[in-house]
Amino acid sequence: MPVIVLEASDFTSPLFLVRTWEVLSGCITFSLVASLEPPKALSDLHSTFRIFCMFIWCFFFTLTLLIHILSIIQFHSLIPVSWKNLTMTTAVLGALMGLSASVVFAWMVMDHGGRLTRTVAAAVASCITFLAYSSETYVLRTQAHEQRGYMGSNPGLLKILQLWGGCNMIPLVMEVVHSQGSASGLPSEVLSWQLWVSTALYGVCVLMSLVTVVVILGDLAGRCFLPFDKFLAAFSMIGVLLYMVATVICFTKILQLKELGNRAPTGVTELIIMETVVASITLLAYTVDLAFSIKLLCDRSHA
Repeated sequence: MPVIVLEASDFTSPLFLVRTWEVLSGCITFSLVASLEPPKALSDLHSTFRIFCMFIWCFFFTLTLLIHILSIIQFHSLIPVSWKNLTMTTAVLGALMGLSASVVFAWMVMDHGGRLTRTVAAAVASCITFLAYSSETYVLRTQAHEQRGYMGSNPGLLKILQLWGGCNMIPLVMEVVHSQGSASGLPSEVLSWQLWVSTALYGVCVLMSLVTVVVILGDLAGRCFLPFDKFLAAFSMIGVLLYMVATVICFTKILQLKELGNRAPTGVTELIIMETVVASITLLAYTVDLAFSIKLLCDRSHA
């Protein structure tokens, strides 16, 4: 198959320009953070969150660069994935994860007194990267429904939001475990069994979200042993139930820490509040998605 390069007019299209913006800002962001000296500049920051932010910036920079190159040489037709769903998923998930990285990195800098010029510049560059992915999401959403694919629909966007919530729970749980182990004066009954139950619930939900996204991106819906709409409805129902339990556990942990008063470590309290906020948002996403799935099943049964 001959390689076809875009025409000159395509290099000034909004989609080309915004992806170029993503690549440049993403490269600047992780380069600035990588150039920092942790022992001097960010020695007291949470290592898990530093790794989490760097992974987000590097992963989406690499993925966006590959998408950008493939779209330029028009080679994406040979890739065994749904291209329109892949680009939409990358844009939306990149915006959501970029927002998480921007908030977490800015929180680490402000909370730990980091005021170095390069550190502040990295936080600003991360926010600019988030704006770039948000702009691509807007550009893709303005296209026709056939060009956006399933992930560009409201149920598809909810699937991405669910995956975002699960991905954010990984570093949060790891930091809670680390903070609990290093915290002094924290009763052993607080954050003990609740933590491990929540971890298991989040792990199941992340696995379900990954399976759903892989099936959609790989156009594997026809190979499922169940009708795909029933498959999605079942996953949404399970996600609602599991996140309801996880959210209740989060509020229980907040009440337990509130009873400790000044004896509760500040770091653990902040992490649990962040976990509760993310769990509540993800629960809302699963609930709305379940409503869409039930409506779709009812419409098809009456058709």
